[in-house]
Amino acid sequence: MNVYDVFRDRGFVEQVSDEDRIRKLLSGTVTCYIGFDPTSDSFHVGSLVPIMALAHMQQRGHRVIALLGGGTAMIGDPSGKTEMRQLITSETIAEHAKGLKTQLERFLDFSGDRAFMLDNADWLRPLNYIEFLRDIGRHFSVNRMLAAESYRQRLETGLNFIEFNYMLLQSYDFLHLYRRYKCTLQMGGNDQWGNILAGADLIRRVEGGEVGALTFPLLTVASGAKMGKTEKGAIWLDGKRTSPYEYYQFWINTDDRDIELFLKLFTFLPLDEIAKLTAREGAELRAAKEALAFEATRINHGGEEAERARDASQALFSGDGGADGAVPTFEIDTDRLDEGVPAFALFADTGMVRTRGEARRLIAQGGAYVNGRRLEAFDVTITTGDLQDGCLLLRAGKKRYLRVIPKG
Repeated sequence: MNVYDVFRDRGFVEQVSDEDRIRKLLSGTVTCYIGFDPTSDSFHVGSLVPIMALAHMQQRGHRVIALLGGGTAMIGDPSGKTEMRQLITSETIAEHAKGLKTQLERFLDFSGDRAFMLDNADWLRPLNYIEFLRDIGRHFSVNRMLAAESYRQRLETGLNFIEFNYMLLQSYDFLHLYRRYKCTLQMGGNDQWGNILAGADLIRRVEGGEVGALTFPLLTVASGAKMGKTEKGAIWLDGKRTSPYEYYQFWINTDDRDIELFLKLFTFLPLDEIAKLTAREGAELRAAKEALAFEATRINHGGEEAERARDASQALFSGDGGADGAVPTFEIDTDRLDEGVPAFALFADTGMVRTRGEARRLIAQGGAYVNGRRLEAFDVTITTGDLQDGCLLLRAGKKRYLRVIPKG
């Protein structure tokens, strides 16, 4: 099956430069690329759409390039931002790259030149500025650049000259990859549409080549929140930042309205199987959510961790407090627990809620539990006498659990 049709059927396509030409291009074997900002040493789930797109491309025989913006990150992409991004040192970028490649290797096979992870600092930093302006800059119209969405939005709050260069540098990336790797397709989030088209136009002007552009939708969940953002912050692909259990819980708590799209985007399950899973309603959608959570966790963390997270989740969902160590754990000083801790302080200090005031409200609304027992008062004292099997199992609402273990 042509990978373009896979993208269409699974909801990856927002805009495309020429649908018929892209489909024809992808009927052969191509090299494509997607750029990633190395602003952290871990991706979060908001980066999964482009990562999964690269995986689909590779599975169908295409060669893929994950391009780290080590050079462009030293300038900052103005797209989708109301103010200038914080600039990053080359040393920090190099450190971030190590973590990002480790995560990409879970999705992509880098053996035998089937995939590359490159850093645009390798060709951007040695550029001679005067030569760059003469050979590359002359092909760009300032009027057209200012009409691009990424720049037009920033004109209201202020666009500095460093950021104004970003489109030229990203376009040059495409040109370099076209020359060096015969890359003929750039993909990215829809906020990159103007930058990608500018690169395609540069290749046409400089090399007389025809290349393609494809963008993905910028996802928000059904509630309107940004994809991957929760009350506790971002959901990271790094298991040290977001445990496999927490990662599983993020997916299993997907809104019913999002479940079909997320199964298409974030798993490799066949579409007919997804249709069967999502043909149900209400509580019967639990099986679809479990399939999403298990598959997404398996792809990122491996089968063993996915099974542990699923078993723990099922045990807690059924009211069984004996779920294993996959549940996040917090260690509390034994002497403090011997003295007794007010319930609202325990929930706040362990990170179940952000503040003690929020903990008081949660308890007052009947949403706080210790070892399956609903707390009736915010200041009830929790002590070592409340331990069961050597721990306290805290629950906030219906879905968030934390195991508290005494230490010392």
